[in-house]
Amino acid sequence: MIPIKDINPSRSTPIVTIGIIVFCTFVFLYELSLGPYSQIFVKMFGVIPYEVFHGVDIPPPDPLTPYGNLVSYQYLHGGFMHIIGNMLFLWVFGDNVEDTMGKLKYFFFYTFCGIVAALIQVLVYPNSDIPLIGASGAISGVLGAYMVFFPRAQIVTLVFIFFIIDIIVLPAALWIAIWFIFQFTSALLSVHHLSMGGVAWFAHLGGFLAGVLVAKFMKRNREISYYRP
Repeated sequence: MIPIKDINPSRSTPIVTIGIIVFCTFVFLYELSLGPYSQIFVKMFGVIPYEVFHGVDIPPPDPLTPYGNLVSYQYLHGGFMHIIGNMLFLWVFGDNVEDTMGKLKYFFFYTFCGIVAALIQVLVYPNSDIPLIGASGAISGVLGAYMVFFPRAQIVTLVFIFFIIDIIVLPAALWIAIWFIFQFTSALLSVHHLSMGGVAWFAHLGGFLAGVLVAKFMKRNREISYYRP
C-alpha cells in the first residue's frame, strides 16, 4: 500500500515537516556528491549499534559521538527509493500531527521518536556494526500519533493486487493497523538475518509505539492545540 494523500486538511502551513523534507533531501544530495566516500560519511553520522551499546567509537571517528548520531542518522538515506518513500509518508501524515501538536513540540516529538526507534534496534542487535540510517523510525512515530489523533481520517491509497493497480480509500486506523501488522511480521521474520542489514523493522516498531504513547499522553493532558476525531 502506498499512501497518496489524506482527506484531512490542516489549518496551517506545516513548516517543520517541509523543513525536514528539504533538509533530508539536501543531505541525500550531498551524500550522492561524495561518490564512494559516502560510505564513510554514513559511518560517521549513522547509528552503529555496537558503538552505542558498548560506548565506544570505532573508525572512522564520529564528530557527534555515537550518541549524537541518534539524531543525525534520522537525516541520512541509503537510496532514492528509501528517501522518496520516507518523505512521501512524512508529507501525507506529518502535516496534521504538526498542526495538532504545535510546531516546536512536533519537532521534539519527531526527534524523540527517532531516538527511541534507534535505541530499540540497538537493543535487539547490540553487536551489529552495520550503520542504521533513515527517517523511518521517526516517521513511524508520526504514524502512531496520527492514529491516536485522527483514527477516522480517510487515506487515499494506491494498492497492488497481483497485476491489478487500484486506488482505494481507507480509514486511518485500519490503514495504520495493516501497516503495523506488516512491520511486526517482518520484524519477526528478520530476527535470524539481522547481521545481513536491510530494513530496520524493530526501529519502525519502536518509533511507532513511542509515537502512540506520547500522543495518548498529550491527548489525555490536553497538551495539543486542538483535536479532531
